[in-house]
Amino acid sequence: MTMFNMKHAALLVGYLISVAFAAPDLASDPNVIPRAATTFSNPVLWEDHPDLDVFRVGDVFYYSSSTFAYSPGAPVLKSYDLVNWEPVSHSVPELNFGAKYNLNGSGRGYVKGIWASSLRYRASNDMFYWIGCVESNKTYIWTAPGTSAAKNKGEVANWTWSSHPPINTCYYDCGLLIDDDDTMYVAYGNPRIQVAQLSPDGLTQVKSQQVYAPSSGETIEGSRMYKINGTYYILVTKPADSEYVLKSKSPFGPYESRSLVSRISGPLASAGYSHQGGIVSTPDNKWYYVAFMDAYPGGRIPVVAPLTWTADGWPQVVTDNGRWGSTYPVPIQSNRTVTSPLGTDEFKSAQLSHEWEWNHNPDKSKFMLLPGGGLVLQTASVTTDLFDARNTLTHRIIGPKSTGTFRINVAKMQDGDRAGAILFRDRSAYIGVHRDRNTAAIVVVNGLTMAEGTWATAAKGTVATRGPTVDNGSGDIWLRIQADVTPAFGLTQERTATFSYSADGTRFTALGSPFALSNSWRYFTGYRYGVFNFGTKALGGEVVVKSFAMQLV
Repeated sequence: MTMFNMKHAALLVGYLISVAFAAPDLASDPNVIPRAATTFSNPVLWEDHPDLDVFRVGDVFYYSSSTFAYSPGAPVLKSYDLVNWEPVSHSVPELNFGAKYNLNGSGRGYVKGIWASSLRYRASNDMFYWIGCVESNKTYIWTAPGTSAAKNKGEVANWTWSSHPPINTCYYDCGLLIDDDDTMYVAYGNPRIQVAQLSPDGLTQVKSQQVYAPSSGETIEGSRMYKINGTYYILVTKPADSEYVLKSKSPFGPYESRSLVSRISGPLASAGYSHQGGIVSTPDNKWYYVAFMDAYPGGRIPVVAPLTWTADGWPQVVTDNGRWGSTYPVPIQSNRTVTSPLGTDEFKSAQLSHEWEWNHNPDKSKFMLLPGGGLVLQTASVTTDLFDARNTLTHRIIGPKSTGTFRINVAKMQDGDRAGAILFRDRSAYIGVHRDRNTAAIVVVNGLTMAEGTWATAAKGTVATRGPTVDNGSGDIWLRIQADVTPAFGLTQERTATFSYSADGTRFTALGSPFALSNSWRYFTGYRYGVFNFGTKALGGEVVVKSFAMQLV
């Protein structure tokens, strides 16, 4: 299933900058790049995809990342060239970690849930394994069998994920390895690194032991484990600026250690250092390091650099005069494409595309995809706190600057209902419709905040600006957010977003003052576009989200 009508469109101009055979008309379009690009620009995907794990099956690269309390969790992205990526599945279709992830009065899961986890494919039983420690002393496992990935050179047509009983050990920030003899190992821990051996089916633990301890007082985490040419490697990160390589002839050590990157600058200004990721080879045995940068307010975004190897088997990042390169040669020239993150979703598929994630597990009885297109969002909560409202649907923001535009039919909203388009994070604002008695008015609300650390609601927000009433004839309105998520990490300056509305989808009117986006990393995830509908008095109202369009500006 795909999100956008622009199927197989060429991808973002921000992905690939230097073009060998660029036609002038293509190069002039800010949302299209020619296919003959020979170099790419970092970041390769200007979206929030942190704690990445990357590997290859046949000709297809796969990428898994953290999602915290968003559901479904642990997105799976695919690529044919390590540059252009498309979400194709979620390893955790439903967060089965406890009642708080349902947001139904039993607590909340914000900044909890799925942190650094691991995903791998096991050819011997044709099964993908996702494994991750969640908030406790338990490690959860989901598997997808019967994908025929090995038989189809890495391609997967259908994903069917199943959960298994958790392992009663926390594999903190884990990395999964399937050895040449099919034995499964997991590297994990902070600050001491452990390696666990799993049972033949990969679902229980056989044994675990410490394999490496850092210098006194040093923190390392984010393990990724590999076996290359008979040697075992564990990549670990020192938050939030360095990556080390541990190397041994045995999975259980002893391990030597060397630095891979340390406070390496570039490729973007006002962003963090590139670190914490994984390494992967192309079919012709070229190696690459995929890492992320702290790039708030947008989140943590992936960057790619080539690797070389020393004669004694240590990887080294190819730099540009000591900096992470802004551009490198494209790893693979492929005529296969992935779907662009830009374009318009009219919700015409039988299921939501994998671009979308709810703020927690949704109430499935309160939303529906219509056969001809459109997403019905019935009120799923009665609350005055948007952070407590179920079924807020979110979408990552593409950077550095973009618009997200929702077309929403509000004719069936009821007294006390609140619906609209939100910039969703721990400090939020939205443009929406408030229906009170027989009047539905467009408003901008800001000041919605969570308390840092506890993530309890600190303020429920106030109406900053009131706009016109909504004509309840057709009930269609277009709500637009223009967001600047250019990195401002560590700056006192804050990027801003603006809000506007339209009655016809063509002529937009600005409403309210620019909203300042938080640069803080402590919520971990970056800002997202979102759409919501909740009641403050009673259930029963609904809106229809007819489309969502995301474009660069």
